[in-house]
Amino acid sequence: MMRESGGRHQKRDAGSSGSAPAPDRPVREDRFAGRPADRSLDRSAEQGAGRPAGRPVDRFADQEEFSRRTLAAADFPVYGVAAGQAAAGGVPAGGTMTADGALAGEALAAFETSGGELRWVEVQCGDWRSAAGPYVTVRTYRPGAEPGERLPELEDLVEDERDRVYEQLGVDEGDGPGRVRALRAWITVDGEPCAVEVHEDRPVPVPEPGAPAADGPEPVWAGRLRVGGLTVTVCARGVAPGAVELGAIGDFEGCLRGRTELLRDLAARRARRVPVEERELPPAVGMEAHRALIAQSVAESAAIEAQVRVGRTPRLPRGLRGEVGAVRWEAAVRQQMRLATETREEAAAAVTSMVNHLNRLSQQTHWLVGTAEGEAAVEEVVRYTVFASQVASLPAQRAWAQLWRERPGGGGAGVWEEQRLAEQLWLSAWEQWRAARR
Repeated sequence: MMRESGGRHQKRDAGSSGSAPAPDRPVREDRFAGRPADRSLDRSAEQGAGRPAGRPVDRFADQEEFSRRTLAAADFPVYGVAAGQAAAGGVPAGGTMTADGALAGEALAAFETSGGELRWVEVQCGDWRSAAGPYVTVRTYRPGAEPGERLPELEDLVEDERDRVYEQLGVDEGDGPGRVRALRAWITVDGEPCAVEVHEDRPVPVPEPGAPAADGPEPVWAGRLRVGGLTVTVCARGVAPGAVELGAIGDFEGCLRGRTELLRDLAARRARRVPVEERELPPAVGMEAHRALIAQSVAESAAIEAQVRVGRTPRLPRGLRGEVGAVRWEAAVRQQMRLATETREEAAAAVTSMVNHLNRLSQQTHWLVGTAEGEAAVEEVVRYTVFASQVASLPAQRAWAQLWRERPGGGGAGVWEEQRLAEQLWLSAWEQWRAARR
């Protein structure tokens, strides 16, 4: 799946080297498009087609045209917040219409296609700049989607909305679940009441020591309903389910223009930020920057694995994302450059390999985290990365270097079998190191 939702600074290869590459997945355009860390948004083969020769590239205008063509092919009704409701103050974005008659805050949020077929469309309405809302998203699935695919759980829709607030506004509402309620409510669709099961999640605030208890963020809720053979999901903050009225969208132009305005706004905000590579960071001492980055990386992997074990959609805790991780990564690269006398490119490659080494080791063994030998292994990996020291685990370090250097970017079953055997040799070298320590 191609997503416009950003990535990490380091190159991560969390999966087992014995696994074959994943097949192509559906194409998705989503609300986080335009972040600096994203893949290229040019899509010259798709969106640039038909651009007059010599016309400057405007990636947002190209995206809008690409989305316009995609939505024009929709062969099922797409629902959003009814225009009359905004005019009456139901979802007051703040509850008004724009000068051209569109809903205030109306925008295309996301859509997904597979095999040239539109699978679902999501639109938004309301004040996306405020964590208090009101803000509503409505996703419409094509007919027959529910039997053929596993739709997101309502809990995941709530977490997606909290991710949006964190990504777009920098507000961390904490990791769920908080205080959860299951409700039965009614949402008006095309003027008729429609029953909906609602999942509501109110974050539990963590007060500072000695500070009085305070009210936390407002709850976020999500519901799923059936409308004329279609599955429709709604997620909102700052507005009750009973205050939401939905209607089929007859003209997508307001949504398309709203998306383009939103993306330009987000891009302008991010452009004002000083890139972490250009910031002055606190001086690092010794190899502490390497150790801090490793601790975060292993914590990330453990958090993801824990969520998978209990059947939740894997996502990083928000406290491990964004600026914190970027600063730790940058500090480790700078310290690697200084201590190892390497160029930035060389240092970044060395730190990337180090992070993936210990990340993979934490996934493949039970002893790396919380044990004395785990601490010793981390220390030896760091010393080897920085100084190429003759550490006791040198055979394991060299085995990893070969495993990482020869990791396949594709290939047939033979290539993956070679990688599996190389991984076994690497793990065996670490077991020999452990046995020698006893």
